[in-house]
Amino acid sequence: MASGIGIADACVEAFNEIKLKHQHKFVVFRVNNDLTQIIVDEKAGPEAQYSDFISKLPRDDCRYAIYDFDYSLPDGGVRNKLIFVVWCPDTAKIKAKMLYAASKDALRKKFVGIGNEFQATDLDEIEYEAVLEKISAGGTK
Repeated sequence: MASGIGIADACVEAFNEIKLKHQHKFVVFRVNNDLTQIIVDEKAGPEAQYSDFISKLPRDDCRYAIYDFDYSLPDGGVRNKLIFVVWCPDTAKIKAKMLYAASKDALRKKFVGIGNEFQATDLDEIEYEAVLEKISAGGTK
């Protein structure tokens, strides 16, 4: 809590729902309007696609997200990893970028069991193929 922003209990609950029960494909988090707490912004059911996730990231504001990423290995095996995304587009306000950067570690520490972390400023950095390449070391769709 270096930034002075707290983390709502609902954030940890949503993380556990995705990690332990696979109730959601992704959860998006944001700082509330009072700039006092990180809250759940949106959840998507397990049927959601990666394109649905990308569409929920605002083009001019920051967000945090957890995505339940499934992929196949060349030998036919299927893997699953939780990824943590810090979305701070270049078009976001400086204050928002600083606030999200300063609050990231406090939120990340609440989410035990994250496979990979992605910090993205544009969509190319979190396009499906780029994420797949980083987490799978040669996996396929």
